[in-house]
Amino acid sequence: MSELAQLLRQNAPIARIAEHLDGLTHEERRRALSTTTRADQRALYAAAGHALPLTLDFFVPDGTPPRVAVHHEGRNSLPLPSALRSFEKRFALPEDGSARLFGYNEGLTRPWIGPGFFVAVPTAGNPVWQERGAVVIDYFQVPDGPVPDGWPRVVPNSRGLQFFVYNGTRDFMRRVSKDVSIGAAFKGETALDHYFTLCRSPSALKPDLVDRAQK
Repeated sequence: MSELAQLLRQNAPIARIAEHLDGLTHEERRRALSTTTRADQRALYAAAGHALPLTLDFFVPDGTPPRVAVHHEGRNSLPLPSALRSFEKRFALPEDGSARLFGYNEGLTRPWIGPGFFVAVPTAGNPVWQERGAVVIDYFQVPDGPVPDGWPRVVPNSRGLQFFVYNGTRDFMRRVSKDVSIGAAFKGETALDHYFTLCRSPSALKPDLVDRAQK
């Protein structure tokens, strides 16, 4: 059992969990998160309710140019083979300067049940949503402006097999540590008891994309 799993099963406070994760290398952090069960992720989401609220710049750091993708490596709690539980959520600032992020889901299943586009926004002003997390990844919305080069074509989540995964869904996000967040999936206003962790990639800002964005 990983130390992270032990902390979660001991009901450790979120500050102790964050300290542990922040002390790991990126690869160690990924491995630790990959060992979490649904019960572990449920416990982590509950513990993260006591952390500082997330802001959009957790997902796309300040200073990142518009349309430059920041990758967050994910691990979900769905009853799937291990390889299919790993994915990425990729985020980018829109060109219009609005307080939101564009994004989609990348992974082995994307050709069949993707791309799962979304818009991430703060939940401030909606007390019920704020209790669930300070940022919501909203699949009711898809990007309505230019997205980063190389991303799939934007399509609504009502199209194709992705309808059964993303349509009518929202993920409510809470902070875990400096680079890690935890999400809980809701269908409409109904909690699904499905969770996932995200770990921001240290190489999220690709130099070629930065150079292209600044030209």
